[in-house]
Amino acid sequence: MNAVLIAVVVMLVLSLLKVNVVLSLVIGALIGGLTGGMTITDTITAFNEGLGGGAQVALSYGLLGAFAVAISKTGIPDLLISVILKVVRKNGDSEKKSLVKVLIFFFLLLMAIFSQNLIPIHIAFIPLLVPPILKILNLLEVDRRLIACILTFGLITPYIFLPYGFGFIYQEIVATQMALSGLEIEMSDIPKAMAFPALGMVVGLAMAFFFYRKPRQYKQVGVKEETIEVSVSKKTIIFTILSLIVAVVIQIPTDSMIIGAISGIAVLYVTGALKWNDADVILSEGMRMMAFIGFVIISANGFSSVINATGHVESLVENTLSILDGNVSLAVLLMLIIGLVVTMGIGSSFATIPIIAAIFVPLSLELELSALAIIALIGTAGALGDAGSPASDSTLGPTSGLNADGQHNHIWDTCVPTFLFYNIPLIIFGWLSVMFIL
Repeated sequence: MNAVLIAVVVMLVLSLLKVNVVLSLVIGALIGGLTGGMTITDTITAFNEGLGGGAQVALSYGLLGAFAVAISKTGIPDLLISVILKVVRKNGDSEKKSLVKVLIFFFLLLMAIFSQNLIPIHIAFIPLLVPPILKILNLLEVDRRLIACILTFGLITPYIFLPYGFGFIYQEIVATQMALSGLEIEMSDIPKAMAFPALGMVVGLAMAFFFYRKPRQYKQVGVKEETIEVSVSKKTIIFTILSLIVAVVIQIPTDSMIIGAISGIAVLYVTGALKWNDADVILSEGMRMMAFIGFVIISANGFSSVINATGHVESLVENTLSILDGNVSLAVLLMLIIGLVVTMGIGSSFATIPIIAAIFVPLSLELELSALAIIALIGTAGALGDAGSPASDSTLGPTSGLNADGQHNHIWDTCVPTFLFYNIPLIIFGWLSVMFIL
């Protein structure tokens, strides 16, 4: 049996059974390593060697959580909520409530897209913006699974299609790895090849809007319904906005979420928007909020290290295609599914490309696929699984915001919906794209 398949299946089954994702990753890695012929010692060593790769990202998210809590303590989010609540609570004014819904959906979608391309801060905006509006979403009876789908769409679709920000990084990895595997391409061809697969993501988002259109009730945890009026000084508003700008401006040239978050926190304290005496409590609270994501990312890196050490990714592709006897359409479909399996396991499209490109490019050339078709195949196969993976930023980020009050399950309310509405259309549209430009 192939160790990669077994490791990923074990991890996913345990996660669906509501076993903690971190434990699921560790157990899946151990079983995968042993199945791949590694000793228990070699498996643990490979897992431990991979852990360090996630430490920087985990620390980044911890500090982002601290920054998010610091922003919330200024009272700015409560001020925003109080304004919108006055509109939402007007009885009989369904048109205004519908308008608020549309504005929230559009705002979150726009922020998610901007976070990948225009202002590349990735999921840093989620813990800042989503928890404060949960009260509003509850009053509007919005199904949070729809919000998870909106955020995940904005976190994935831009980087596979638009060559800016994280999109430039992803597409540069695709071009570089394809060149290393024997096929030189122009980066300008990648958006052309990925346009139709990206359309599949749009179709998936439309389906999510349809399926999650019905009202869903949540408890107003820790919310005093009668509290509407909030008073925040103009100075605090100005300094809070300044801290957000500084955090973004510092992060972009330094390419460090850690430095950006620290800079934003520093502005809040130096300007007096928050008291120095509150620093320890706020930092601890914020880090606790993001600790789950940090541990998952660290564990996912260990999982990925074990999968690579088994050498079974290559054998999975070769053994699968060897029985196809030149059936191009089935070969393309299976390569897409292999990309899905790999990314679901390691939780990173960016890390999947180097793994699959070295194998897919020679096989695709042997199948006589065109350069554009191969770009569409590898670009889609890499992106598959980013939605739906328990270890992916694109699912962990939305959960971190939507579960702030403990009413949103990571697996069943984020991973399963995003898997269904994005991976299935992406496979279909990716396959059609490859076959159409064959």
